[in-house]
Amino acid sequence: TGTVVAVKIVEKALVIKEKKTKHVGMEKDCLNMCRHAGIVRLYATFQDPQRLYFVMEACPRDLFDLLKEVVTFSEACARFFAAQLVEVLEYIHSKGVIHRDFKPENLLVSSSGHLKLTDFGTAAILKDGSGRSRTFVGTAEYVSPEVLEDRGACQSSDLWALGCTLFQFL
Repeated sequence: TGTVVAVKIVEKALVIKEKKTKHVGMEKDCLNMCRHAGIVRLYATFQDPQRLYFVMEACPRDLFDLLKEVVTFSEACARFFAAQLVEVLEYIHSKGVIHRDFKPENLLVSSSGHLKLTDFGTAAILKDGSGRSRTFVGTAEYVSPEVLEDRGACQSSDLWALGCTLFQFL
């Protein structure tokens, strides 16, 4: 088809050694469940005896690298990106998903300049109605107060990380 894709290759031995089997399954489940323009698209998965392969939408860079390059965004650009991020978080939260590692490194920039949320390996799908996930995951600079206080992650934890991300835009 001529479509350029990215292939994420995961070593099975490493996944087993680091007890990350659940994370790989969570990433696949979330990407299959969450179809949105602001989420990197998963086209297919397959495996061989040593590796797992995720065939995904290709994006040329991530937001972290873009921020390092430009340092700050214009107000118009910051608003453009902020609106996309609010929309994608609203969408995943409506599906019962908490990302739990929302940060510029997990936001890809498409060739058209739109942001795409990726890396759902540490996400949680809330099924019990509690609205919280009790496992501690995330990146220190973006972890919300309730997670640090061991009250569990919830939708507002992603919003805290969104605020930390938006602060870097200005």
